Amino acid sequence: MPLSMSRPGAIGVFDSGLGGLTVVRAIRARCPDEDLIYLGDTARVPYGTRSSATVLTYARGCASMLDRRGIKLLVVACNTVSAVALDMLRLELDVPVLGVIEPGAGAGVAASKRGRIGVIATEGTVSSGAYERAVASRDSRAETFMASAPLLVPLAEEGWTDGEVPRLAARRYLQPLVDNDIDVLVLGCTHYPLLRGAIEAELSSLAAGPVPVVDSAEATAAELSALLDARDMGAEPGAGRLQILVTDKPGPFATTASRFIGHALDDGAVEQVDL
Repeated sequence: MPLSMSRPGAIGVFDSGLGGLTVVRAIRARCPDEDLIYLGDTARVPYGTRSSATVLTYARGCASMLDRRGIKLLVVACNTVSAVALDMLRLELDVPVLGVIEPGAGAGVAASKRGRIGVIATEGTVSSGAYERAVASRDSRAETFMASAPLLVPLAEEGWTDGEVPRLAARRYLQPLVDNDIDVLVLGCTHYPLLRGAIEAELSSLAAGPVPVVDSAEATAAELSALLDARDMGAEPGAGRLQILVTDKPGPFATTASRFIGHALDDGAVEQVDL
C-alpha cells in the first residue's frame, strides 16, 4: 500500500471491562503500526446481565466517546454488545464497525471438518443466539453447540489460569460439548484466552485427542487487518501507541490489565473518563 494512501486516526476498541484487552493484544501483534484507544466501561461492568435496551444505551455512549476522539474504525470487543448493538452502531457511525462474534464464528467454520462447532461464552452471549446465527450465515449445514462458562471470567481476572482449579472448571463446561462430538471449539468470551492452556488440555483429555481451539480475539484482529488493507486505511510504519480509558477505578484496572495485555503498564497509563 502506498504511504500516501495511509489515513490518520486511531482504531477505537471498547468493552465493558478488562476482557477486550485480549483483542487489543491480538490487534497489536498483527497490526503493530496502528494507534489504539481502548475504553473499558468499568463503572457499569458487566453488560451480560443487562437488558438489551440498556446495552444499546451503554454501547452508544462508549462508541460516541471514541468517535469524538477521531477514530477511523471501531472494534466492539464485547460479545454482548456484538450480539445486541452492532447493527445500530453501524447505522449511526461514519466509520467501519467490527464485532467479535462474526470473526470468531467464521474462524470456527473454517477450522471445522465436520461442521460440529462448540462455543463457550457467557450466559448473555449464549442466550442471544448470535453465534448460531453467525455460524449459519457462513455454513447453513454446520451445527453450533453452546455452553455458558461463567466461572472462567473471575478465574481469568484473579489470575487463576493454570492448575487444578481452572481445569476442573473447564471440564465441567466442556463435557457437554464433547458429548456432542464437536470438532472445533470457539472461545466466545474475551476473557477465555487467558485460560487457553487449561482449556486445550482439558478438551484434549475429554475428547481423547486434540481439538482445534479458535480464539475470537485473534480472528477479529485478522479480519481487522484484512479490512485495513482492503480499504487502504493502514497506518504509516512506526510503533503504534496505546491509550487506555476507563470509567471507574483506573488503579486496580491497571494492575489486572497487565495479565490481559501481556505486559506491565506504566504509572498513569490508564485515564479515567466520564461518559
